[in-house]
Amino acid sequence: MRIIKAVFHISFTLFLTTTLQAQATSARLQKAYAAFENDPQLKYASHSLYVVEVATGKPVFSKNIRQGLAPASTQKVVTAAAAYAILGQEFQYNTSFGLDPETKTLFIRASGDPSFGSIRYATTKPERLVEAIADSFSKNGISNISGWKVLPQSKNADTQLLPDGWIVQDIGNYYGAGAMLLNWRENQYELLLKSTSKIGDPVEIVNKDKLPSELQNIDNQLKSAAAGSGDNAYIYLPFSGNRFQLKGTIPVGQSKFSISGAVTNSAAYFMEALQAAFAQKGMVVEENAATTADKFDKGFTPIATVLSPTLDSLSYWFLRRSINLYGEAFLKTLGENKSGEWSAEAGLVTLRKFWAQQNIDSFALRMYDGSGLSPQNRVTTQALVQVLQYARGQKWFGSYYAGFPNYNGMLMKSGTINGVKGFCGYHKSKKDGKEYVFAFLVNNHSGSSAALVKKMFAVLDELK
Repeated sequence: MRIIKAVFHISFTLFLTTTLQAQATSARLQKAYAAFENDPQLKYASHSLYVVEVATGKPVFSKNIRQGLAPASTQKVVTAAAAYAILGQEFQYNTSFGLDPETKTLFIRASGDPSFGSIRYATTKPERLVEAIADSFSKNGISNISGWKVLPQSKNADTQLLPDGWIVQDIGNYYGAGAMLLNWRENQYELLLKSTSKIGDPVEIVNKDKLPSELQNIDNQLKSAAAGSGDNAYIYLPFSGNRFQLKGTIPVGQSKFSISGAVTNSAAYFMEALQAAFAQKGMVVEENAATTADKFDKGFTPIATVLSPTLDSLSYWFLRRSINLYGEAFLKTLGENKSGEWSAEAGLVTLRKFWAQQNIDSFALRMYDGSGLSPQNRVTTQALVQVLQYARGQKWFGSYYAGFPNYNGMLMKSGTINGVKGFCGYHKSKKDGKEYVFAFLVNNHSGSSAALVKKMFAVLDELK
């Protein structure tokens, strides 16, 4: 009897200690958040914080958790988790190359691989890929190619380049690159710029002769600005014709100031590189333009095949470097996996159905893209926490978790668009040894994002 009483006493003591620690964490968060929401930067803002204890699923703090807010890139945790669950962490994209022996047309069967030609992986580096493909054709005795065509893996492939809701100021720049059937070098190019020592002087493009062919017609309106003013240069896609616009400023005294833009015809971008690799082997591409030939639409025997890195590697960079292209590629692939339609619309339907099966209301995940770049997206912090909690219990969680960046000593995904800042992730407290999952969103803040982030971190510090 004494032993039973002793065990009961110990258990009760542990329970009481745990309860008091949870109450203490909750009280600290309440106090910190009260100060936060009264800050002048939040005078006209909407905001929400939701914190849950991982082990029990019990809320530790909640504020406006059912309010739909623009999530920015914190939305990527939703797309990535669905991709793991539906496609599997060993999923790979496949890009294959074949030739019609009669017309000498090069056929490229593409699946929307966002890593094709990426410099992030040893197996996808641009020079290595085109060399390997050209070598395969050369070894098969092929010396002449008359044209080329990109074919989809599925019967239904949407040709819409960009998701709904993306804004004009974003889509010409590297982070606004759309997901295509055949992507190349993450659909980015680099502009090297040179400014004078005088504020207001025109800025020169240094590497114009090395740009993709579609970029040969640029209306360059860039000017030099004060030293330390940073990168305020924006690339605008043509609304008619093929003339890109370059607006804004870069600091004075720059000899090779680098910015990155988005290509709109990544297949042609790739073919320029492949044509050069063919030429080195004495092979000729007679026509560097897409052909209407369709003889091989139903299938062909590949001469060369390229597999992407596995999904866990792709997701790592998607979350760690917040590459919007990957999110849009994942979204279309999810649509193809469930409905046979490679499109953003089909992908969004797939996402809604999947998360509804995990008891997350579709109105709590009102998504228009896979990356969070659209300011039309509306997501609740409650839904984000539910997604993170779901992922925590899956066998692929370790790979998913590895992609979360470290901010302020905490592993969390950040999100930033105009007037929006967010963080969501996981943290194990040193104070009580508990692991917490959280989501923190602010919309329409005033002042600088950097100043707001310090104040958000001050609240999250109470979890440490």
